[in-house]
Amino acid sequence: MSGVSLSAFFTGAQASYTLRPFPLMKSFPGIRRLSYLVLASLAFIQMVPAQEPAKPIASQLQPFVDAHVLAGAVTLVASKDKVLDLSAVGFEDVAAKKPMATDALFWIASMSKPITAAALMILVDEKKVNVDDPVEKYLPEFKGQMVIAEKDDAHILLKKPVHPIRVRDVLSHTSGLPFSSTIETPTLDQFPLATRVRSYAATPLLHEPESKYLYSNAGINTAGRIIEVVSGMKYEQFLDKRIFQPLGMKDTTFWPNAEQISRLAKSYKGNKDKSDIEETPVGQLRYPLDDRVHREPMPAGGLFSTAADVARFGQMLLRGGELDGKRILSEASVKMMSSRQTPAALKESYGFGLAVNTPTFGHGGAYSTDLTIDSQFNLVLVFMVQNAGWRNDDGKKIQPAFKKAALDAFGK
Repeated sequence: MSGVSLSAFFTGAQASYTLRPFPLMKSFPGIRRLSYLVLASLAFIQMVPAQEPAKPIASQLQPFVDAHVLAGAVTLVASKDKVLDLSAVGFEDVAAKKPMATDALFWIASMSKPITAAALMILVDEKKVNVDDPVEKYLPEFKGQMVIAEKDDAHILLKKPVHPIRVRDVLSHTSGLPFSSTIETPTLDQFPLATRVRSYAATPLLHEPESKYLYSNAGINTAGRIIEVVSGMKYEQFLDKRIFQPLGMKDTTFWPNAEQISRLAKSYKGNKDKSDIEETPVGQLRYPLDDRVHREPMPAGGLFSTAADVARFGQMLLRGGELDGKRILSEASVKMMSSRQTPAALKESYGFGLAVNTPTFGHGGAYSTDLTIDSQFNLVLVFMVQNAGWRNDDGKKIQPAFKKAALDAFGK
């Protein structure tokens, strides 16, 4: 016997293997037969391709695309060390039938809040800011701010608050500052940050600090202004130097350039009779988006980014403030951000720039984007869509479907 070809045994194999008998095998047929069996088994083990993973996680969302509830999405699942799944489904542009790409750009809206909080905590790590200090220590325009004691249709009675708002209060939405001020119309990005923050200081607090939770863009914008004053740098420059460049977040910006705009996923909402989705602009922002003269950075919700960039930020938090050997935050600062800072008497659980629901923490955005960090399974989950309100209740099932698929695949 000159040899046995194994190619016939493996349909579709990329190469055939021939077993030839060794001299010893000619003298002992039993050994020869056993050797063929062992070698054939080894060849089979090596030649069977690794099992293909299940459908990309985002494909679990295809039914929502088919039903015209979702235009398109990019989803990403990462561990502490690597991206485990990056998938795209649907369309960046429905009318043009432009498929969604994994590097599509999205307005991440309030997902900007934890990035602003992280930037401020860098200054806390450097002992330049104390979260228990009153805001007026860094921004004197807040001295003498009053709180509404009583209000009716004709009168407002003001009083001095029990204590001035503190840095921790603006980071945890317990300051009493309103969502925005009266000058922030028709868009939120038209005035310089310093001007907007002065308008907050001139506005009475809606409640005593720490007595209620009131979601407030004004509070996070105030934190952004503290960063400017303490660091001596423009807020957006501080973010770029201390967070975006070290983490390699090359597509995260307040002003997407022409190339990035070409990758921008269009935004959608339900049409008038809720029978389909239709394209809509981002009403909170001024156009064109690359206008650096008339558009100002908004710490509470102005950033654009990609799934990959957001995941880098999430991995840094999951790893306790460090990624790829570059430390952005101390572990203590990450713990403060990602643990409950709202008073125990309040039902809302919020850290510094992060919603906290142990063992997860993260933040969503106005157009349904979301970052979730799961400390139980050590996963970062990024959900990127552009929906200005779902056209029906099926839309509320989309993100849970992604999370379930992610945990089923990687939550071990």
